[in-house]
Amino acid sequence: MKPINDAHVARPGLAVVEIAASDDATAFALQDLLAAHCAIAAAERTTRDPGEPGVRLRCFLDLRQTPDT
Repeated sequence: MKPINDAHVARPGLAVVEIAASDDATAFALQDLLAAHCAIAAAERTTRDPGEPGVRLRCFLDLRQTPDT
């Protein structure tokens, strides 16, 4: 994964969440739970680290906005 950019967390209420899960379905289920509570820039795919178990997913949250705005 690329490094977290300062712009991703430049203001209070912005967050980067990295999810480590055993499989894609679990990672995307957690992302869906987060999306139900705040505005989110959702990831479209997971990544795998060679030789490491499971998958990773990174999404960007804006806690200042609700999912409907």
